[in-house]
Amino acid sequence: MHGHSHKAPASSKTFAIGIGLNVLFVMVEVVYGLRSHSLALLSDAGHNLGDVLGLGLSWGAIILAQQPPSDRHTYGMRRASILASLGNAILLLVAVGGISWEALQRLVHPHAVEGGTVVVVAAIGIVVNGLAALLFMSGRHHDLNVRSAFLHMLSDAAVSVGVALAGIAIQLTGKSWVDPMVSLGVGAVIVLGTWSLLKESLRLAMDAVPEGIDLPAMQDFLGQLPGVSAVHDLHVWAMSTTETALTVHVVVPDRVVNDNTIAQICRDLHDRFGIEHTTIQVERGDGTSECGQAPAHVV
Repeated sequence: MHGHSHKAPASSKTFAIGIGLNVLFVMVEVVYGLRSHSLALLSDAGHNLGDVLGLGLSWGAIILAQQPPSDRHTYGMRRASILASLGNAILLLVAVGGISWEALQRLVHPHAVEGGTVVVVAAIGIVVNGLAALLFMSGRHHDLNVRSAFLHMLSDAAVSVGVALAGIAIQLTGKSWVDPMVSLGVGAVIVLGTWSLLKESLRLAMDAVPEGIDLPAMQDFLGQLPGVSAVHDLHVWAMSTTETALTVHVVVPDRVVNDNTIAQICRDLHDRFGIEHTTIQVERGDGTSECGQAPAHVV
């Protein structure tokens, strides 16, 4: 016996606009980064290109997650959104390695940088990334994909502020080493912003209980239902970045459990704990056949 409830996916239009804005800005950063010999602009362009690829992964995963179940994929392809989030985190960390290596090389062999150009392009970045962040603001609370997109765009806006400040500092002091130092700062910001995404994506990929789910409270709730004498084989995992599934065995020895009762339990689990897909196995517990999955150590 089971229940379903699905949240609406993020808008494809939102991802298309976000990707379009960032592609245009990456092109601007590359052109003017090369002209001004600014590693800060080029490294930020690399970061933004990573975000474009990440947004593309998230968008593609959301489309895949809407595919219906099949004989081969009985849950559909909802887990694609979790894999996309994990891929985004790994992609960004790899980009940090490249940025940091180039920055260290530039510290050893500095190049002259046109501070004025850096300031103008970075100011454009503040506007572009700020607008992109606003696109994902409303959906960031219930979808890891959308939240990662929002955080990336918001951190990009903050990074652009840092790049602009580096350009101003170069104009005032003439110190070209400021540029690679800002690049190292960009890398630190990316790592800080990506670390929680990496941890949560890994947890979901390994079928961990999603953040915000209080498993002991859920077990207590099920155990206190009328007629329930025991609860075992309780499993909670993420089917996608927006949908949580649950399976459980409940022992009800002296009460008839009908479909209406099961449907109400499913609704309560959804409203209290955010469970989207519930499967409940009801057992009589009369001693004639003990459930092999009752022991806590058995999966």
